[in-house]
Amino acid sequence: MTLSRRHTERHRTDRIGWLRAAVLGANDGIVSTASLLVGVAAASASHSSILVTGVAALVAGAMSMAAGEYVSVHSQADTEQADLARERAELERNPAAERRELAAIYVGRGLEPGLAQPVAEQLMAHDALGAHARDELGISKTLSARPIQAALASAASFAVGAALPLAVTALAPERFLIPWVSGMSLAFLALLGAVAARVGGASVLIGAWRVTFWGALAMAITAGVGALFGAVI
Repeated sequence: MTLSRRHTERHRTDRIGWLRAAVLGANDGIVSTASLLVGVAAASASHSSILVTGVAALVAGAMSMAAGEYVSVHSQADTEQADLARERAELERNPAAERRELAAIYVGRGLEPGLAQPVAEQLMAHDALGAHARDELGISKTLSARPIQAALASAASFAVGAALPLAVTALAPERFLIPWVSGMSLAFLALLGAVAARVGGASVLIGAWRVTFWGALAMAITAGVGALFGAVI
């Protein structure tokens, strides 16, 4: 009996690359920019100075996120390529030993030795390097490093995240700037955490609480430092 239609499933791990970079960027954009704005406001800076500080934070932060994410993920990609090159050389030098190694991995995962051996042989006949990359090195297309994608996602999401408290700063009355920026930024963080958790299949409440707590802590500490230095200077 043959299947007339292939059954396909979509898994959330397909989103892990861009989701991680986007959530990290947006979270950093909101937290760092809001904390900076609140800290400068607590130091009794003028409204125009606070806005200039926010714009500078948005641009510098987005570029920093892009560069940092690109370098970090590219390092991961370089390591993966180096491991694949070494595995390719080992397959060419001693394919029998690599076949036994792959079979031993399958035995460790629960297959009978008599079944693990032909499975290893068939998979290596189909794609030897792919089988070892996936089952020995843990490298797959879904989870492989994509530096450009990660850099662009981080920069764009940071800019969007930073623009939110910056927009609140531009619209809020100067005398109520700190409570407005703090309150709205925490609301943005809660929404971000909830959406990220929903997309990733995790608990919405836990996701929202986690980012909100750390965002509130960052803003409180920065505001305290800003007030302290503002009083001294």
